[in-house]
Amino acid sequence: MSIKETNLIANKLVNAFLKNKVIPPIPKKFTKNIFSADKIRKICEKKVKRPIIGFKAGGTGIPLLKKFKEKEPFYAAVFKQNLLKNKKKVKVNKFTLGIELEVCYILKKDILDLKRLVSKKKVQKYIAYMAPCIEVVGYRQKKLGIKSLGDLCSDFGANMKFIVGPKKKFKKININNLKTNISNSKTNQSVDGNTKSVYIDPINSLKFVINKILKDKIKLNQDFYVFTGSTVGVVPLSGKGIYKGKIEKIGNVQTRII
Repeated sequence: MSIKETNLIANKLVNAFLKNKVIPPIPKKFTKNIFSADKIRKICEKKVKRPIIGFKAGGTGIPLLKKFKEKEPFYAAVFKQNLLKNKKKVKVNKFTLGIELEVCYILKKDILDLKRLVSKKKVQKYIAYMAPCIEVVGYRQKKLGIKSLGDLCSDFGANMKFIVGPKKKFKKININNLKTNISNSKTNQSVDGNTKSVYIDPINSLKFVINKILKDKIKLNQDFYVFTGSTVGVVPLSGKGIYKGKIEKIGNVQTRII
């Protein structure tokens, strides 16, 4: 892959991201390998001159990682334009993969000044708040399904919108076995989940993201979000209407899909 071709593909993805457009699929050589996908993601993110408010962990389900023969998830930047308040509407299209229910944390910016990688114990010292979150996932390309982890990673981490529920001051709780549920009463859809499905647990996923950011020497001038991955997998949309998410001990969140 030449620098010229890589930049051409990145420019197309960035234009789709900024203008909320859907483009033809990018060549598979950019997505079939997670390293190539991560490279194109980083190039795209540098080209977007808009505020970053946090980061997401993607591909955190152990079964998904095993299916695609990957050793670890990936992370991606989350831009301010993709963050919505609780109960806000989200317009979807046929290339929307579905929705996810996640635990998110708000981290103190000082953590990005650390010179060493963090442990699960140390990362918790920098958490200010926690909250439930719904992520709407999908492509900015005309393709359906997931054939590799690179499909998700290369397309800005496939993050379309994040709807964040009420924040709570962080306190240490047993996060690795909390019941979760996402439902749409209008369509009779209800999916149960558990926080233990998130790359061992959400704190472990958080540690993974922070250590990746520290390795990449990323700096932000404000506190930031980390979205730790789905507790229910990618839930296909059964129809439009209100989707409500519940995470035991964390709280509730909802969005209207239109």
